[in-house]
Amino acid sequence: MHIGIAFDLKADFQSESARAREGRAGELPDDLLEEYDSDTTVSAIERALSARGHRVTRLGGGRRFVESLLRERVDLVFNIAEGRGSRSREAHVPAACEMLGVPCTHSDPLTMAVTLDKAMAKRVVASAGVPTPGFVVVERKADVARVTFPFPLFAKPLFEGSSMGIRHRSRVTHPDELAERVGALLRDYGEPVLVEEFCTGAEFTVGIRGNGEGARVIGTMEVEPLLVPREQFVYSLEVKRNPNWAEEVSYNVPPKRARAEVERVERIALDAYRALGCRDIARIDVRCDAAGDPKFIECNPLPGVAPSWSDLAILWDRLGGNYDTMIGAILDEACARLELA
Repeated sequence: MHIGIAFDLKADFQSESARAREGRAGELPDDLLEEYDSDTTVSAIERALSARGHRVTRLGGGRRFVESLLRERVDLVFNIAEGRGSRSREAHVPAACEMLGVPCTHSDPLTMAVTLDKAMAKRVVASAGVPTPGFVVVERKADVARVTFPFPLFAKPLFEGSSMGIRHRSRVTHPDELAERVGALLRDYGEPVLVEEFCTGAEFTVGIRGNGEGARVIGTMEVEPLLVPREQFVYSLEVKRNPNWAEEVSYNVPPKRARAEVERVERIALDAYRALGCRDIARIDVRCDAAGDPKFIECNPLPGVAPSWSDLAILWDRLGGNYDTMIGAILDEACARLELA
């Protein structure tokens, strides 16, 4: 097959980010380009697809993607493009593919848009009976008064990915602390803030592949804190960026938990995957509350595939696979769904 890769690189937006910083008196957060990929990731995907005998073309993202897709005759788009500029940005590439009649990997535009908005995703899964922490969407700092859940609470941008805006201080224990954190997020990210009950139990991420009733769990990884008590642990950007992350967390595959507990976590994740209409592959984050009951946190239908350090790549490696087989599995699920040879 002739496969085109849709992607967005950090380098594509660095000049735009620099202009934004120049236009502001205050500091902008240093994670504004966190969800975008490096050339290393695109090259790794390209090598994996080429090793299977496919012809591979880089299509890029945004306007460049559309222009390339109109120019190139590809059989399939392998999509890792995050998009830019709105809460529907992860839907841009699959929507363009849908409009032009070109098949693509990963979820469709509706699922991509719904899952990026964390409150929308929670409402959908809750309607299907999937438990999730109580939450409030705060659009103005004054709206913090509407938050009546008991502390601790957790505050994060409503529609960002790759742990943008999630720091150690995202867990708050006092009304003044909540007001300060919400105000900073509203200012820095220019979007509403999700405030939810903070789950103090074990944290898991679940890899799922497949479509419809054929969807199944790849494996489950427990993120175990090593330096702080579990009830205080935040799987933050500081942890993920730390080159010595093994000093802070242990990635347990399989989890060091009773099988019955892991099965409950996996059932929550699989039910959420199906309720949201995910396709091909996704990663579902689940965390247990103080009573040990698992709760849906969020869904990543476009999970990062950076070699070696993305959660999905780590999980796949701990299960005995390698990077090429992970990319191949995503491709195989899409081809089976689309009935492509």
